Amino acid sequence: MTSFILVAGYWTGCTKNDQILSTSSAAVNSTDLISLKTTTPPTIDGSVDALWNKATKLAVIPVVPDAGNGLFSGFIGEQYPVQIRSMYDDQNIYFLAEYADATQNTNVAPWYFNPAMNVTGKTGWQKEPSNKSFDANGALIRDCFGEDKFAMLFNIDNSTPKFLSQTCYSSCHVFAPYLDYAAVLTPTPTATAAVMNSNKESGNHYTNGSNEKIDMWWGRLGFISKDATLTQMDDNYQDYAGGQAITNLTGGNANGRHVDGIVPDGTKSTTWPYRPNYTTSPTQGEVANSQNLKLNGNGVSVAVPMWVIPNAASANFILIADTASGKAKKVTAVNSDGVLTLSDGTLITPGADYQRSGDAINGPTAKNSIPSYIAVPLIGGRGDITCSALYTGTGWVVEFKRALKTADANRQDVDFSEFKDQPFGVGIFNKSNYQHGIKPNLMLKFQK
Repeated sequence: MTSFILVAGYWTGCTKNDQILSTSSAAVNSTDLISLKTTTPPTIDGSVDALWNKATKLAVIPVVPDAGNGLFSGFIGEQYPVQIRSMYDDQNIYFLAEYADATQNTNVAPWYFNPAMNVTGKTGWQKEPSNKSFDANGALIRDCFGEDKFAMLFNIDNSTPKFLSQTCYSSCHVFAPYLDYAAVLTPTPTATAAVMNSNKESGNHYTNGSNEKIDMWWGRLGFISKDATLTQMDDNYQDYAGGQAITNLTGGNANGRHVDGIVPDGTKSTTWPYRPNYTTSPTQGEVANSQNLKLNGNGVSVAVPMWVIPNAASANFILIADTASGKAKKVTAVNSDGVLTLSDGTLITPGADYQRSGDAINGPTAKNSIPSYIAVPLIGGRGDITCSALYTGTGWVVEFKRALKTADANRQDVDFSEFKDQPFGVGIFNKSNYQHGIKPNLMLKFQK
């Protein structure tokens, strides 16, 4: 979770850590999430089983902070009240999060056709912005097409000392209040102030020591709710990635956010001096539905969709199964009028159904907008967290579980098997890319 403000104080007056707790079904806490011991596991289907009524609720209000650098513009101050419950048994830990949301946002940066952009040497095929777009005076140009998301962060093996007092904020490296671990660059003939500020405000996450790691659970609710094959929360982690020794270099960029299963490969980056390179992950998750083709087969190269479901209304995601079954057709050519040729020889002519209509600022995208992502099931360490996300018409029910101790051999997962207290933070994204409400300084405790 990209997080940017320092939170002072920590659980004043909390109960003693790791003690045996009693549970009251009527209780609502504001800092402690008490996981109820159960012999009957809930069904992870987005339907709230009656047995959840026995679990104490944690009621918190994640708030979108002001990072001081415009990174969260258009969202600053928004609040997303959420209630979270937890249970565990001998094998798994279970979570239930419920929060109101007036709109279901699952159509992420879809493709549409803009005739005004279809000029010589270019194509009208464009993507809606995943972040809000503003003009030079700060006026909104176009609302964003982001995804609703729910996230949690945990401290792996208590390895990150600052996590205890700062939770999500402990791996933020963005702006001045965090100069003890933000980029501090010295001007050189090849590093202008603009370049330095760009690097400093990139929003990268990395921990502050080579042994420090944070577990990041990333629930992309549009992805999860799209199909029964996609019921997994994305399991990621954050590490050192070279830390300040890399970021402080001219042009440095320490990026410590990684998907589970990849590790440093022993080589260094040439793009960003000395930053570790990592092994690659198999194709999975939200995969970009994009490719570059030459206009008329021999002109300039332009970006267009790779796969299309012909004449489909906005579909949010194309399933990898759709590409295998033939339901989705591959785009093989584009001409100067924006006409797409598909693998079966048919054409898509970008008429009104592929163009925006209505309010240019807040209006919908095209009726037949094309998904900009292909949804591929998660596997291996990325798929450790089983999750169901149900939009009720007024909000989200997010239900998920994970083994108390996973098969992870790379220290990329938090271990709950000893039932020790676990500090954590929560993030909620409302129709956004990276802008999100944050609630740090929370504690998971086990009823024993």
